[in-house]
Amino acid sequence: MDFFTKSVHSSLKSREAIKSKSTPIYQTSVFSFDSLEELEGFYDGDSSYLYTRTGNPNTDELGMAVAKLEEAPAGVASSSGLSAILAGFLSVVKSGDHIVAADDVYGGTFHILNHELKELGIETTFVSFEHEEEIRSAIKENTKLLFSESISNPFLRVENIQALVKIGQEKGIKTMIDNTFATPLLLQPYKEGVNLVVHSATKYLGGHSDVSSGVLTGDEDLVQKARGKIVNLGSNLSPFEAWLTCRGIKTLALRMERQSHNAERLASALKEHRGIQTVYYPEAVSPKGKGAVVTVELSGSADHHRFFKSLGWVKIVPSLAGVETTVSYPLGTSHRALSPEALEKLGINERVVRISVGIEDSEDIIHQFETALEQSMS
Repeated sequence: MDFFTKSVHSSLKSREAIKSKSTPIYQTSVFSFDSLEELEGFYDGDSSYLYTRTGNPNTDELGMAVAKLEEAPAGVASSSGLSAILAGFLSVVKSGDHIVAADDVYGGTFHILNHELKELGIETTFVSFEHEEEIRSAIKENTKLLFSESISNPFLRVENIQALVKIGQEKGIKTMIDNTFATPLLLQPYKEGVNLVVHSATKYLGGHSDVSSGVLTGDEDLVQKARGKIVNLGSNLSPFEAWLTCRGIKTLALRMERQSHNAERLASALKEHRGIQTVYYPEAVSPKGKGAVVTVELSGSADHHRFFKSLGWVKIVPSLAGVETTVSYPLGTSHRALSPEALEKLGINERVVRISVGIEDSEDIIHQFETALEQSMS
């Protein structure tokens, strides 16, 4: 089936006498049994559900839906994008192992790698993934994982996934990609040979800024290990949030197509404005679009405080990917935990603004940003 069709038809078939068109919300902490023999059958594999932390039809539906869109054999849902990322890491590495990661990953991921995993005895080397030789030179005998993002945050560098997979396969190292910004509509890293693909489903998969969830897809054995980490560390997703995310996925293709179109128009318009020093927007991602995020660096003549105060109906938020156009301030939100040296290396300063483009009329979006820029320079 085409992606548009697959994204709509992801519901589990009803197992009940009442044939609900959409999967019901199994808002229960536990499942009941008619006998001790039936209870024992759960442990023998005869039934699927015991306790919602260990599994629930709604969370299973979400994991399977995203795996289907990524064309991966398995998927598991978790409480957030970061918990899905952590589960993916722990499915591959243990104390004494080493990870090579792109130096421009999301700030929350950087913290997990540089602090939480470090405390568990797992070391990470951060290098520029723009240069293949830097990746290769960072690999050690105990390197078990290469990690990057398909489209980086906030400067929208598009990863060379084929080159990364080639290095991983040559060295016998697993690869993992955060595909949140691209979504499986634009890129499907698993089809390129990536072992694990993770999403902050809070973003485009859910799509309406009303849920926090994550999904990890990929190789069956690794996803099953990750599932065990999610269960045993208590980072499972609630049934209702899984249901909301699945509902959002049904309109993913429509939203992403529209948002990418609007983002491309906005990026083109802002390149010509005197209040903008640099526009960051991918040149090539997919024939289906270039993504729905535009990052800009304001010119020296624009006051960034005044700019943010002049945005009108465009909200300032610490996240992205809802149907409304929003802006975020990477220096003060997503990347605030980075050292001054790391921020300078990445080019993140007080004039960098990340724009998450929504589904509104593109002319209205452009007009609002041009108005804010003019007021920031007055």
